Amino acid sequence: MKIECAGIVIKPGGHDLKDIYKKVKKAFEKEGICVKLDRASAQIIAEKGGVPFDELCESCDILVSLGGDGTLISVARRSYPYHKPVLGINVGTLGFLTDVQPDDIEGFVKKLKKGEFRIDTRMMIEVSILGKKERIVAFNDVVITRPAVSKMIHIDTFIGDDPLNSYYGDGLIISTPTGSTAYNLSAGGPVVYPFTNAFIFTPICPHSLTQRPLVLPGDFEIKVRTRSKSALIVIDGQDMYEFTPQDEVIIKKAPIGAKLIHRKERNYFNVLREKLGWGI
Repeated sequence: MKIECAGIVIKPGGHDLKDIYKKVKKAFEKEGICVKLDRASAQIIAEKGGVPFDELCESCDILVSLGGDGTLISVARRSYPYHKPVLGINVGTLGFLTDVQPDDIEGFVKKLKKGEFRIDTRMMIEVSILGKKERIVAFNDVVITRPAVSKMIHIDTFIGDDPLNSYYGDGLIISTPTGSTAYNLSAGGPVVYPFTNAFIFTPICPHSLTQRPLVLPGDFEIKVRTRSKSALIVIDGQDMYEFTPQDEVIIKKAPIGAKLIHRKERNYFNVLREKLGWGI
């Protein structure tokens, strides 16, 4: 893969990242890679110039997320129609996905120029509310939940047209393997290897103790309905949509996964041990 231009996106509210942006820009330009800045990001750090996000995606070979995991997820979702690889530079706190640190950027860009990196493809979820919304993509998870904290929600799930389960409680998380270490993990769901082709169903505080997390093949088409007056769909904790008993939600694997740029030596299990405090 030949990299001639990189498009940089800075996390919302990252007013203090101007110096890091300049450091990243200098590292790319030193290796003969031009840099373009997202227009909204330029406004955040009071930098001149900046191009619209769609133009950034069209004109750049890779996208660079300057923030935490949430920023990378947002960039991957927004740029989905362009299928551009995304490099995450970690200036957040967790860093499950953004494994390159600002202090390492100069050395990593040299490797990038030489082709010494890898691109991991992560499964994404495609969501549609029949008759209401265009297809929406999720990177980590789709959460079906209640609009009022004081009430529980009734959710019916189907594989194709065949009934699967009825959930009654605070909601249901349907996550990708990558998202298994996000909300799913906090709700008691399993950690699933990120390159597995699977959906993970994890009920949120179910009314029945017999409801347990479930892992299903990623090739299944899932239908979701509610018997409650209304329900909410939350995509990656970033976007929210409402649906009613008259609606049907279709959830399936997106045709193309997100492409993430990583160091060749990155090891997923090392990340788990570091972030989750596993000991060996």
